[in-house]
Amino acid sequence: MKNGFFITFEGPDGAGKSTIIRMVANELKDVLLTREPGGIDIAEQIRKVILDKENIAMDARTEALLYAAARRQHLVEKVRPALEEGKVVLCDRFVDSSLAYQGFARGLGIDEVLSINQFAIENMMPDLTIYFDIEPELGLQRINKNKGREVNRLDLEHLEFHNRVREGYQLVLKKFPERIVKIDASREVEDVFAKTMVLLKEKII
Repeated sequence: MKNGFFITFEGPDGAGKSTIIRMVANELKDVLLTREPGGIDIAEQIRKVILDKENIAMDARTEALLYAAARRQHLVEKVRPALEEGKVVLCDRFVDSSLAYQGFARGLGIDEVLSINQFAIENMMPDLTIYFDIEPELGLQRINKNKGREVNRLDLEHLEFHNRVREGYQLVLKKFPERIVKIDASREVEDVFAKTMVLLKEKII
């Protein structure tokens, strides 16, 4: 039975969510910080397959199923045990990424991809999701400027794909308004972090 608090961080590529989540973890101290796809050995292996720039022939359904498989293993091996111990879990991406990227941007259908993931996660949805919103052009500019950032297969998609991802996130936000809170990620990182902390203090502190 879940006793902790499960918070996920979402956003298009280049929104800065990975930077913010690390800042939040440093500020809150006693939390579990993890990511998707990955977080544990098996899921990290799946991550390499999904994001490998050489795997350009990957079918959209294959991609969606691999994400769900990595998510399942990560959940049962790391996230759920931490929540059962009463911990606050901060996760960089979760099911909403699949809904926006594979469900909408890849054209598989948000409800169809949600169904796959409900089987994988047994309906264990986050208590709170913070969505960092940004124009795709600005997000991609940030990626190109950040030489130390991992550049993966999804980063290499055309601008049209990233526009569809953002559009998909807007639909997901409307689907789960009681869970997802939007923050403008186009501002300076210090401002985005401050707004994030205000939100978290309202919810968990």
